[in-house]
Amino acid sequence: MRALVVYESMFGNTEAIARAIGEGIVASMPTDLVEVGAAADTVPADVTLLVVGGPTHAFSMSWPSTRWDFAGQSPRIVSRGRGIREWLGGLPRLTATTEATTFDTRLGSRVTGSAARAASRRLDRLGCSLVAAPTHFRVSGVIGPLPDGELDRAQKWGKGLGAEVAARRSAGRTS
Repeated sequence: MRALVVYESMFGNTEAIARAIGEGIVASMPTDLVEVGAAADTVPADVTLLVVGGPTHAFSMSWPSTRWDFAGQSPRIVSRGRGIREWLGGLPRLTATTEATTFDTRLGSRVTGSAARAASRRLDRLGCSLVAAPTHFRVSGVIGPLPDGELDRAQKWGKGLGAEVAARRSAGRTS
């Protein structure tokens, strides 16, 4: 039983959220954190929980063109290659035993689109069992920072996810 957190981040905010989520999950199972450009083209068979996250660009997951547009706004860009859209698009079908969920970062609560919802639909089509609704974390501006409390909220969300999946897996083994 192992978790894999794959993230895309432009300015480091989504990366910080992904790290906090991973810190929460690790209380229940070993957890790997991977920037999407370094992620393998398949999900390892021993991954029981897959968490995918990225920033919301143009009301959805980023495109190469939106990443290019945002790249000029800061000298520090984390994800310079492919994004979660391309990574998910290249994955082979997964098994229903792979439980998954998604998260995104976005400005405020009035944004109508969501990278997490779009990624969740992709994971569903790939055959994953979705264990939680897409979750959204706020950033204060295009390049950040994260508002106070968002990292704590991300860690608590990760801890709950890990505990839920681990409990379900343990119950399944003993019955």
